[in-house]
Amino acid sequence: MFLRPRAMLRFSVPSRLRIATYLLTGEAGRALFRHKVRSALAMLGITIGVAAVNWVVAIGQASAERVAAQLDNLGDNLIWVEAGSRNRAGVRTGTRGTTTLTLDDGEAVAREVAGVKAMTPNIDGGIHLAWGNRNWTSRYRGVNTKYFAIRRWQIQHGASFTDEDDSRAASVCVIGQTVREQLFGGTNPVGQMIRVEQQPFEVIGVLAAKGQSATGFDQDDTIVMPFATAQRRVKGAAFTWLDDILLSATSPAAVEPAVIEIVMLLRERHHIGPGDEDDFNIRRPQELINAQIAQSRVLALLLISVASVSLVVGGVGVMNVMLASVVERTQEIGLRLAVGAPVWAIRAQFLGEAVLLCFVGGAFGIGSSYAGTFVFEHALAWRLSLSAPVIAAALLCSAGLGIFFGFYPAHRAAGLDPIEALRHE
Repeated sequence: MFLRPRAMLRFSVPSRLRIATYLLTGEAGRALFRHKVRSALAMLGITIGVAAVNWVVAIGQASAERVAAQLDNLGDNLIWVEAGSRNRAGVRTGTRGTTTLTLDDGEAVAREVAGVKAMTPNIDGGIHLAWGNRNWTSRYRGVNTKYFAIRRWQIQHGASFTDEDDSRAASVCVIGQTVREQLFGGTNPVGQMIRVEQQPFEVIGVLAAKGQSATGFDQDDTIVMPFATAQRRVKGAAFTWLDDILLSATSPAAVEPAVIEIVMLLRERHHIGPGDEDDFNIRRPQELINAQIAQSRVLALLLISVASVSLVVGGVGVMNVMLASVVERTQEIGLRLAVGAPVWAIRAQFLGEAVLLCFVGGAFGIGSSYAGTFVFEHALAWRLSLSAPVIAAALLCSAGLGIFFGFYPAHRAAGLDPIEALRHE
């Protein structure tokens, strides 16, 4: 084909496609195989870059899924009204320094704020528990029956207490998984009697595990009892104020409007004048989780950018290899041009070698990504997965790098003067 004078060569479009295919596959593969070590080192940069990007994307997705699961565990559009100002005269008073939040406040909010669908009063504190010769210090929580729906907390064994249990201040409780493990070990706790500050309580249920909160607090280290029981038997009848009011909004979009109405209603009920500090504060746990999600996304983008640098470095390495190949094969290029090889064929051959280098490097990078996910899964105890769109994008990106960084060496090879190239030593 290349032995006819250039002026006599005329190629149809199908012929050009067949020639280009041959150059991109067979001829390019043989040329790269002649220099195995150099080709392998050039592909290594692409392999590392593709694997790094895939790992970062997989870890970022797993992190976002974990944070989203934490958001779901927080509750059903949870709004948390806490007694005490967050910043009164520069000092945080907290829940223990204020006695103005009452059960009437919670009932008024549930009755008058349209965006609220469920409410539970809450009193809590540290408490000593005992069963047989085992002891444990945990935190109790006195709530009504709507608490479990508001917090989206399932009962794993037994049952929760009823409104009747609450009205008669029954000595019953539901315990978390940590309390169950510390007090009962492998024994079924349902129906057992425990001592709560020397008072007998019957365990009627065990909560499903929730794990740690976003702030690292063990949510399963808890004992939940009816509100009236906690108020009369644990807190003391003289303590009539609440530590918190937990609310569930009708939808995520209803949270902010409900918060505004709650603030106005409580300020009015507590006779707080304009410009005066609130004696309560409203916490939105979703805001914390959403901030963590946004932060994780920014971090993932930053890590992807850093990982992409290795792809660029790998592409530069491929370009250097191709430039070295052009220098080594200058006489070969001159001979082909002299006997009539078209410029586009020379360009296609070297461009094909660069694309093949990057594409094979990307394929090895994907294989390394799958192998690396097993290591990261064991190290992070997360479930990682590589999505098909990311893999396809990685292969396309590899081919694109080959075209971008291979264009200059290919253009340089095609632009050689045949006579000067044949004289090259």
